[in-house]
Order: sequence, then C-alpha cells, then structure tokens
Amino acid sequence: MVTNLSKHPTIAQHFIAELRDAQVQQDRLRFRRNLERMGEVMAYEISKTLHYEPREVETPLGVATVYLSSDRVVLGTILRAGLPLHQGLLNVFDRAENAFISAYRNPRPDGRFDIQLDYVSCPPLDDAVLILADPMLATGASVCLALQHLERYGKPRTTHVVAVIASVQGVEAVQRQFPDVRLWVGAIDQELTAKAFIVPGLGDAGDLAYGSKGEPE
Repeated sequence: MVTNLSKHPTIAQHFIAELRDAQVQQDRLRFRRNLERMGEVMAYEISKTLHYEPREVETPLGVATVYLSSDRVVLGTILRAGLPLHQGLLNVFDRAENAFISAYRNPRPDGRFDIQLDYVSCPPLDDAVLILADPMLATGASVCLALQHLERYGKPRTTHVVAVIASVQGVEAVQRQFPDVRLWVGAIDQELTAKAFIVPGLGDAGDLAYGSKGEPE
C-alpha cells in the first residue's frame, strides 16, 4: 500500500515546495528543518495506524481516561541524508528505539552503480513496528537492501517506509520485493536520470543537508 501525501494537499506541500526550490535550498539549516518537518508529518500520519489501549491518569482535579499506543516502535534511517527526516520521526515517537544503516552508491566504470552497505546498528525487531526513513526513493535499491539486511534482526509486526520524494520505479521496486511494506511518500515523480536521480526531484538530499562529498586521495 502506498500513501501519497500529494494526493491530499496539506501543509506538507509547503515543506516539499521549499525542499525542491533551488533558491531556498541554499540555506542548509532550512533544508534540514524542512526534512525534519516532513518526518513529523509522516510520524503523525503513521500514528493513526498504531494500536491504542485505554489508560487512566490522575490530573490535579480528578482522573482522566486517555489512549496510549501499545506498540514498540523502531525508527530506522539510511545515513547520511536520512538523519533530519529521522529526527522528525523521533520528535513524535520520542520513546522509540533506533536503527542506523550506512548504505551508499558505489559507482562502476560503466556509469552504473552498486549499493554498498557498510554498517548496521539495530535492536531486536520481533513484533515491533519498524519505520525506515530515506528522503529519496529513487531506484529503491538502498531501501530494499536495508530491509533485506534488517530481516536478520527479527520479524516486525508491521514495516513502514518513509520517503519525501519517490520515483515510480522506486515505488514499484519496493512493492515488488516487499509487498507487505506500507510506503509513505510526500510526492511521486515520473522520471529518473541515467545516474538514477529523480526528476524533477530536489537534487542530492545528503549534499544539500550536509555539504558535498569529497573523494579520498
């Protein structure tokens, strides 16, 4: 199942507009904050799918019945671009456990690339609600590789993938390999460049958030 926020215009579209805007992108602090805001929006939407149980809390004037989530949430992110989006999710799910995955594109001489996964830190996932965040779902290769690797840590009760911008190809790749995963995207774009960048997209989210990457000598 795919939930595309652009189908239901909300304040999230203002954040996405600024993330796409080449002029606004020059302010890295604002770019990171807009990714964080999108994480907060996505977390609120996902919270509607969780399980809740009634609890009583004592107020200064009496006892109130409230409903609290009974789910154990694990927030995962693909480094480095996913960090601001992850923080937005964590602002809402502030008691969540956390997983971090280092995955990046390793270019080939022919211009294509492989996804290299170097590092994973993850709590047990059995019966958890896993939310994996990556701002740009281009080919879907990074997310699929991360999900494959996370299977070693147990079987989540539910898995959600969060992306700000996705391509049609990326959405189809995740749905094909992980049909039970629920996708949450801010917008879906139609094209990918030869180097697998989403068009119109917004560019390289990691570079825009944290600066360009140098090559080792």
